[in-house]
Amino acid sequence: MHKVIHSDNVKTAIQARGWTQKELASQLGVTGQAVTNWMKGTDFPRPDKLLKLATTLKLGFADLVQLPQAAQPVVAFRKKAGAKTKDEHVIKAMAMGALLKALVPFLSAVPQLRRQVPDPSTEYAAVQDVVSQVRKGLGLGEGGVLHYEQLLTEFAENGAVVVPVMWGALQNHKNALHILLPQERVTFIFLNLDTYLEDFKFWMAHELAHVFTPQLAGKDDGEDFADAFAGALLFPKELARTVYAQIAGQPTAHEAKVLQAFAHEHGISLNTVFQQVKRFAQSQGLPPLKQAELDIHIMRNARRGKLVSETLFAPLPPVPSAYVAAAERQFHSDFFQALRRMMQAKQTGAGYVQQVMDIPMQDALALHAELTR
Repeated sequence: MHKVIHSDNVKTAIQARGWTQKELASQLGVTGQAVTNWMKGTDFPRPDKLLKLATTLKLGFADLVQLPQAAQPVVAFRKKAGAKTKDEHVIKAMAMGALLKALVPFLSAVPQLRRQVPDPSTEYAAVQDVVSQVRKGLGLGEGGVLHYEQLLTEFAENGAVVVPVMWGALQNHKNALHILLPQERVTFIFLNLDTYLEDFKFWMAHELAHVFTPQLAGKDDGEDFADAFAGALLFPKELARTVYAQIAGQPTAHEAKVLQAFAHEHGISLNTVFQQVKRFAQSQGLPPLKQAELDIHIMRNARRGKLVSETLFAPLPPVPSAYVAAAERQFHSDFFQALRRMMQAKQTGAGYVQQVMDIPMQDALALHAELTR
């Protein structure tokens, strides 16, 4: 679908500031002709300019871009601890979603029969019922260790395209980005590989919950359900029951050792195990755990493992060929194959890669060269 700027809203915002289009262009660092082309609908700003346009005029994505409501991308972030999602982050992600629409025709066939949770609830028993069904579908028993590779099949079978990215461990406010294109019925899941492996599975499970509940996309209820689902999927009720039986009535030090042992065995965060055992105890009316939540976080931070990128690539950063191969073979992602097809058909440049992946232009140029070889 062709995207155009909502020129009436832009004109109103310009007039409210007493500016001309030329003065707006100066504020944005573009030519007057560029703004004229945007207003006429013959051209569309890049995401960085769209973001600057939005922040300069204090307009949201829906006020700036003319798309029917049903065609608007829906975005959700899995944020780093303590990070805040700002309006500028949302606008940038929406712009990425609008650009990704052009890539959809080049994807392999997207499944139409998908798993959905019709009445998602964060109530303990309801969440446990849902994750029990999902684990059975993955061939896992109640006590089986869930590996992130097993989650990838669920994404592929439910119309989600995984895009592994390397956004850094500190520089970016998000660890994952979920962009649903409701009209196309395709979801893009951007997963930051520069995250700890123990957290990576939780974020993947969180994103999988979003895929199963498109009716909650972009809503606070959706985030609450996704968190509840992820924890329960990684460490379900029967495992929590086993842990509680081993620590009931025992000293605090013993409790900590048992929690850490199970976290290590399942390759998940100590906090995930703690929270799931805590929820189990609450659901059964049992005495609470002795550990304080703050102490759990201190213990977890003292025993961090490797980043996912460190387990996949050596040395870092990977060469483009290794990175693309990992995306296709390890993550079963059709994203780069679709980009290849798009480049062949439309002579798509590196600028598009840079914009839809939110990566530096230097990296986009290297990927573009690899995909057009």
